[in-house]
Amino acid sequence: MGKPINSLKSPRFCGIRTFQRLPYSADVSGNDFAIMGVPFDTATSYRPGCRFGPAAIREASAILKPYNHVLDVDIFEELEGVDAGDMDIVPGYIDESFAVIERETDRLCAQGVVPVLLGGDHSITLPELRGVVKHHGPVALIHLDAHSDTGSDFFGKPYNHGTPFYWAMEEKLILPEQSTQLGIRGPLYSRSAWEYAKGKGMLVLDGWQMHTIGLTESIRRVRERVQPGTPVFLTFDIDFLDAAYAPGTGTPEVGGFTTHEALALVLGICPGLKLVGMDMVEVLPETDHGAITSFAASNIIHAFLSCLAANRRR
Repeated sequence: MGKPINSLKSPRFCGIRTFQRLPYSADVSGNDFAIMGVPFDTATSYRPGCRFGPAAIREASAILKPYNHVLDVDIFEELEGVDAGDMDIVPGYIDESFAVIERETDRLCAQGVVPVLLGGDHSITLPELRGVVKHHGPVALIHLDAHSDTGSDFFGKPYNHGTPFYWAMEEKLILPEQSTQLGIRGPLYSRSAWEYAKGKGMLVLDGWQMHTIGLTESIRRVRERVQPGTPVFLTFDIDFLDAAYAPGTGTPEVGGFTTHEALALVLGICPGLKLVGMDMVEVLPETDHGAITSFAASNIIHAFLSCLAANRRR
C-alpha cells in the first residue's frame, strides 16, 4: 500500500487510471498523502467542463516517474500515498456540494494525510479550506492564478469560482499577512478589483510585476512572509500558465507563465514549509490540445509531492 505500480514491469498504458498509478483506496490511513478528485464545476462563470479535470489529470499522470532530480528526491522512498477516488458531489447544487467537499477534506485530514485535490472549478477551495482549518488552524495561502478570486458575489450570489478567497478571508480561514497571490493579470471589471486582498494584508504579485522582478525575487518575497511552523495550503489554478501552455481551461489569460516557470516556483517556494494541502483546479479537457494542459497539471502536482518528500527527508 502507498507505492505506485512499477512501470518497468507493467506498461503505463495498462490498468485502471489512478494518479501516477498509485493504489486506489478509500481508506487513506497509514499514508502520508491522498489524491482525491473534486469533479465540481457548477460555480463556473464562463466555460464549464472542468468536472472532467480529475480524470484527465490522472490519465496524463501515468507518464510520471518517482524521482525528481531538481530536489534529488525519490517521492516514494520518503512517502506513501493512495488515490482515494472522487468525492460524490451533487451536480448543480453548490451548498450541498460544498458540504460534501468540506466533509471529505475533513476526513482526509483527520486520518493524518496531506490532501492533494483535483478540481473542478476554483470555488472548491473554500470548502476544502474549511475542512483543513478544523485540523490545522488558519493557513498561509500560496495562490497561483491569473485571477484574484476575491469578489464578494456574482449576480447577487455569494459562491462562484471568482469569490472563494473573499469568503475564506471573511471566515478567517486564511492568514492574509502570511499569504501571497501570484500571477494575477488580465483585464478587470474595475481598478478596485484587487483592493480587498491588499487591504486585508495579502501580498499580490501581479503577472507584470513577476515578469519584471523574476522568479528568484518572487520566491524570496513569498517565503519571507511565511512564519516558521505556519500551516501552508497551495492552490494552483491552471490559468496561471499562459494560454499557450494551458488552452484547456475555462477562463484563459495571455501574458502568463511557462510550465518551466510554474515548476520552478513550486520547487522554490514549498521546500521547508509546513505543507498541509494542495489543490489543482480549472483543468478543462474539452478545450485542451494534445492534453498539454493535463500534462502540465500532473507535473505541477508531482513537483508539490517532491517538496513533501524533500521535507520528510529533512
